[in-house]
Amino acid sequence: MNAVLQYAVQGLAAGSFYALAALGLAIIFGVLGVVNFAHGAFYMLGAVTAAVLLDTLNLTLWWSLLVVPVLMFVFGVVVERLLVQWLLRLDPLYNFLLTFGLTLVLVELVKQRYGVSGLPYKPPAALQGRVDLAGVVLPRYQLFVFLFSVAICVLVWLVMTRTRVGMIVRASTERPELARALGINVGRWVTPVFGFGVALAGLAGVLAAPFRAITADMGNNFAIILFAVVVIGGLGSIVGAVVAGFMVGLVEAFGQAYAPTFAQILIFVLMALIILVRPAGLFGRKEATA
Repeated sequence: MNAVLQYAVQGLAAGSFYALAALGLAIIFGVLGVVNFAHGAFYMLGAVTAAVLLDTLNLTLWWSLLVVPVLMFVFGVVVERLLVQWLLRLDPLYNFLLTFGLTLVLVELVKQRYGVSGLPYKPPAALQGRVDLAGVVLPRYQLFVFLFSVAICVLVWLVMTRTRVGMIVRASTERPELARALGINVGRWVTPVFGFGVALAGLAGVLAAPFRAITADMGNNFAIILFAVVVIGGLGSIVGAVVAGFMVGLVEAFGQAYAPTFAQILIFVLMALIILVRPAGLFGRKEATA
């Protein structure tokens, strides 16, 4: 039972990265209709930025959790204004190719500046070691990552459901055609929504910094799994992205524990099974499959 709970916490911690990043990806896709292939690169930049801030300015994880999302939001706004907006009226394939090319550029720039060996990053002393919960010993940092991510997801959900701005963004994300019919200027929210999605990817990267190896290529495999998460949850579904993120994290953790050779294959097996039963994903709209 101790081992099972440890694997569960490890899976929920890994799922936290997927949930936060997939939440941003789902919002971007819902409002812009853009399949943002660069989301994995933004996740990587969040981790790299946290490591650089620690090394140059001695800003610990606590500060990075505040500063990095703001920096990534600004970066996302710049990317949307300079690049993405010009292709929004064209076939979505163009923006997919754009973000794919942007990924290659960002990865190579990081490799040129910081190499390929990886950057070190240690969590604060308060989050190191393990904690004993009723006889079950769990990694302190992984437990923190899970609780922090749940808090962020709940906060985003409250903003989306209890505020006027959130309701407009949610309507633009999940029912863009209906939102336009009701007189909502969806285009007005494109830039801040894209920046917000990038900020969530950067936040996931900060949380992953002490947990994963910080390299220029850390976002490549992450992006592939991230798209599986979004498909499982349902394209454009905010709730689906979060639920599927934690679900995939658990599948990955238990797969690595009991069948390491097939750990990542199990994720795509899960995706295939869900698509067979619900082609639009767990929380996707039926018309999305039309």
